[in-house]
Amino acid sequence: MRSVRARAALGATVVVALALAAAGLAVLLVLRANLTDQAGLQAEVAAREVAGQLALGVPYDRLETGDEEDHPVQVTDEDGRVVAVSQDLEAISGTGTDRVTRAPAPTPSPTASPTASPTAEDGDDDDDDDGTDSPDPARGEVSTDDPDFANGTATVDGDRADYRFASVEATNAAGLTLTVHAGAPLAAEQRAVGSVRGAMLTGLPVVLLVVAGVTWLVTRRALRPVEGIRREMAAITASEDLSRRVPEPGSHDEVARLARTTNETLTALEASVERQRRFVADASHELRSPIASLRTQLEVGAAHPELLDVTGAVADTVRLQALAADLLLLARLDAGERPGTALLELGALVREEVSQRTGDRIPVTVSVPEEAGGLEVTGSRTQLARVVGNLLDNAERHAGRAVAVAVRAEGGGVVVEVTDDGDGVPEAERERIFERFVRLDDARTRDEGGAGLGLALARDVAVRHGGRLTVTGAGERGARFTLWLPDAR
Repeated sequence: MRSVRARAALGATVVVALALAAAGLAVLLVLRANLTDQAGLQAEVAAREVAGQLALGVPYDRLETGDEEDHPVQVTDEDGRVVAVSQDLEAISGTGTDRVTRAPAPTPSPTASPTASPTAEDGDDDDDDDGTDSPDPARGEVSTDDPDFANGTATVDGDRADYRFASVEATNAAGLTLTVHAGAPLAAEQRAVGSVRGAMLTGLPVVLLVVAGVTWLVTRRALRPVEGIRREMAAITASEDLSRRVPEPGSHDEVARLARTTNETLTALEASVERQRRFVADASHELRSPIASLRTQLEVGAAHPELLDVTGAVADTVRLQALAADLLLLARLDAGERPGTALLELGALVREEVSQRTGDRIPVTVSVPEEAGGLEVTGSRTQLARVVGNLLDNAERHAGRAVAVAVRAEGGGVVVEVTDDGDGVPEAERERIFERFVRLDDARTRDEGGAGLGLALARDVAVRHGGRLTVTGAGERGARFTLWLPDAR
């Protein structure tokens, strides 16, 4: 089942089915318990009525048991013998004994009849009436304890049915303890439970069909934008047109956020691809000039050895080598190469890099604190030396008479400042100069030595070392490039 709609509908249907089944079972159990308790209450009332008669001394054969079909009655003595049963009772179960015939025992006679009236001496009631009542006849008692309940069956006049029996004890006037078993029919409980169960079994499939259908429709509606996103992404993949965007629904739910994130990803991907294309085009253009110049010189030298410009060929070769090294380093950085973890003392690194620049047009002034501690960073020595060298190359190219380098600890890191007294960088162009193959036409004109990669490479290395590289003005003239790197601590 690969469809999300189908899985959602099936899952919702199964959950609802389980919930309804549990709820239905609970309802049936509660309903059955309540109806059974009601039948038990009716049986207790019937049993206590018969027990009251026994306590008053009513003979067994004169007991009034009510409607035998609604309340079958069985009376047993202390030995479990049946002493009385309701009329037409043919069989019984659930009362402790299934006998329905009276045991052969003498019927106890009451001490006094409950309906007996006082006798008059000499036949004259009025002469001897002194206004006092005659004493009550002897009588027994009915147990006030909670009765025992049990389910059973009884056959009355050929009809067998289920009953709820209540057992109540009574003591007659002769002191004999008797147990009255009276039943109440469970037919009403069975009919009610059966009706509710039938209604649930009939309605459950309908409810599940409705739940499945509604879940299917709601899920389909909710996933419709996702299908639109999928189709558009498939079209973008087929056409390779990264300028297209997926439709964004007007809602503010997860699907809308997915569409926005997808479009943001496409925008970043388009920018990356465009930057890569421009990089390749610019690199090809930058490589074409020295290669063409070198080829021309070699061809001329091959035809006329006396005209071979060895110095120019060497310069073009050096330029090609430097450009290839810059392109290779940028490619490694774009591929996500992580910086090294070597511990470097940045002041010593700057001194070493400046000491190797013997052919600079303008001498470089270096300012490094005497204490070396606090100027340590972690990273790649080769890459950081390349950053310092590129900043010095840029300063030498555009300085008038002075280039200065200062190293100091600042803000939880180490700062390297390279300052020149050239024409400076216009404020509007101070971020643009860090783009690849960018050379300003006014303040920083192109010369023989630059391809527009040095500053871009320097910023990429700084960022990947957890630092930053910025440019500001240096007073009235000149530019100040500030490299900040987190210290090793």
